[in-house]
Amino acid sequence: MGKGGEKKEEEDFEKKVPLYTWDEIEKHNSRTDQWLVIDRKVYNITNWALKHPGGIRVISHYAGGDGAADAFQAFHPNLTFVRKFLKPLLLGELAPGETGQDHQKKLELIEDFRALRKTAEDMELFKTDLVFFSLHLGQLFLLEFLAWFTLSYFGSGWIPTLMAALILATSQAQSGWLQHDFGHLSVFRKTKWNHLLHKFLIGHMKGASGNWWNHRHFQHHAKPNIFNKDPDVNMLKMFVLGNTQPVEFGKKKIKNLPYNYQHEYFFLIGPPLLIPVYFYYQITMTMIAHRDWVDVAWAATYYIRYFNTYASFYGFFGSVIFVLFVRFIESHWFVWVTQMSHIPMEIDNEKHKDWLSMQLDSTCNIEQSIFNDWFSGHLNFQIEHHLFPTMPRHNYYKIAPLVKSLCDKHGLSYQVKPLSQGFKDIVGALKKSGDLWLDAYLHK
Repeated sequence: MGKGGEKKEEEDFEKKVPLYTWDEIEKHNSRTDQWLVIDRKVYNITNWALKHPGGIRVISHYAGGDGAADAFQAFHPNLTFVRKFLKPLLLGELAPGETGQDHQKKLELIEDFRALRKTAEDMELFKTDLVFFSLHLGQLFLLEFLAWFTLSYFGSGWIPTLMAALILATSQAQSGWLQHDFGHLSVFRKTKWNHLLHKFLIGHMKGASGNWWNHRHFQHHAKPNIFNKDPDVNMLKMFVLGNTQPVEFGKKKIKNLPYNYQHEYFFLIGPPLLIPVYFYYQITMTMIAHRDWVDVAWAATYYIRYFNTYASFYGFFGSVIFVLFVRFIESHWFVWVTQMSHIPMEIDNEKHKDWLSMQLDSTCNIEQSIFNDWFSGHLNFQIEHHLFPTMPRHNYYKIAPLVKSLCDKHGLSYQVKPLSQGFKDIVGALKKSGDLWLDAYLHK
């Protein structure tokens, strides 16, 4: 066939491909009718969303809207494999001339960010140092042994008990950071090995549920600090966050708690209770409701191991109190580390921002140091983690200067704070939101 025949064949093919405008696509954003746009291709994900490994909500948050392409690439280390599932769902393409809904003026920014990701791939920053993660795993086994050894050697008095609790809380916190790595598929090339180690760490080492974590945490990454999409800002009306929600609650005269004092009662119902009360109640109920017996079995191995180890020191009921005390300590550690990079940032309703701008507006970094890296599980590089969630954390510091350079080029804020300032800003942000609520409640 000549070149003219080939060209005609291509033109005939293009004519057969259905073309859609954003006006049409925006109509398909309900639970029973969902269209997704990735790299200008339009997919009907209505039925697939129910089977999505990351959960129905995380993929549904992008239905009928723009921005899915960068999120799709950020969450999936093996794009070739995932595209096999998308192929049967293809409906057509965006019509020529249709650009992103709100991104026409930011096309250069989006292109620059994608070029940055390509640079990171060329620098092999998605390549894992297995020795790094092996040492962190070995750290957990050492801490677990030291806790048992402390009680075996020194007895179960108050001082050895406090020492053992601090060691176990450290083990639990560090297990949390490590399961986070495997949950994001950032360690092994093969997904199944990441899933297996994730189940082991969050189930056997922590007594929690891998599926619960996946469905909750991926929503947070897909739409950070966005109401009704990020479960981490769903505070069950115990707190009001950001600048918009406090005013809305105030105008509606919603007063479940005296929000103008939330920066004070945060110390009573926030860090102390999140893990031992709210999280473990939610985890248990979720596993039972979803009949997730695999995760139940993994969690059961933790409690079997735990009570088999510590019942000889404290008895059954004493061991229950001991584990709750460990969770109490861990909860403080977890809350302060995870919230210092989010609560002080922009928290609002959906604004349909591009991937880079959305992550920068909702996250900030904490200064790098050996202690800060270890203490936070490298979540002091929260910006880099949110931009590249499958990147191994030991490479964040390498990509950080390039991210900052991109931000400087486009006039975007790249915030870095001392650890102490990050903690202070949590309280300051809660006080500011509480004051906004009180003003709206009294005067509007």
